[in-house]
Amino acid sequence: MYWFLIFLFLLVSSTTASFPPCNRCLHQSKAAYYYEDSPTSYGGACGYGNLALEISQGYFAAAVPSLYKGGAGCGACYQVRCKDTYLCNTAGTKIVLTDQNNDNRTDIVLSKKAFSAMALKGKAQQLLNTGLVDIEYKRIPCEYKNKNLLVQVVEWSHKPYYLAIKFLYQGGQTDIQAVNIAQVGLPKWRPMKRNYGGIWDINGVPKGGLQLRMVVTSRYDNGKWIWAGSVLPSDWKNGEIYDTGVQINDIAYEYCPPWQCGGDGQWK
Repeated sequence: MYWFLIFLFLLVSSTTASFPPCNRCLHQSKAAYYYEDSPTSYGGACGYGNLALEISQGYFAAAVPSLYKGGAGCGACYQVRCKDTYLCNTAGTKIVLTDQNNDNRTDIVLSKKAFSAMALKGKAQQLLNTGLVDIEYKRIPCEYKNKNLLVQVVEWSHKPYYLAIKFLYQGGQTDIQAVNIAQVGLPKWRPMKRNYGGIWDINGVPKGGLQLRMVVTSRYDNGKWIWAGSVLPSDWKNGEIYDTGVQINDIAYEYCPPWQCGGDGQWK
């Protein structure tokens, strides 16, 4: 029996170690909600501001640093389900990550609208009264019907010396890891840096119309380049939103161990 138990332990350990970190597996935690939804909680550490409401339709959330990923997790979508079968439905709610949560009691802090959506019919107020609930959650692809990736010129940009941009409607199950910028028609690419959250900036802006290229990861690999030509016109203006003309819809295909996976809509 002794040797059998050692063998079993080694088998389980080696099997678990062979699985890479799972981006779409089920995770167990607790969730709270914003008692007062405000512009600070809308965009928060991601810098979306009031646009977070438009992107998420009010279903937004803050998440722990491991999900925020230094800003790379901004705009990620998650499905969250409450485990209280007396108060909660089985579908849960879908949210867009717009802020960082530094409270170690919970992985996710939901908007009041998203938190209430987890409740059974007629029990939303009872669920809100709990304040804190056990949840399970997983990352899912963001789906924006008929929406291309958009770029907004941040208000504190100062033409022609300084440009800051934020990406909106980032689809799929993706993280933007790098951004380069160049004048349209010229291959002289220059790197932008992440200012904070979902905001990227550069000093010494190239002249004329501007094109972008981005390194996008959808799994635990080195990612791929996505090119967007003629994104910003030569007369770009602060606060304006421009269409990149591209859609990002990559999905993570990494293996998910059976005991951590949930089906599309019906979780185990």
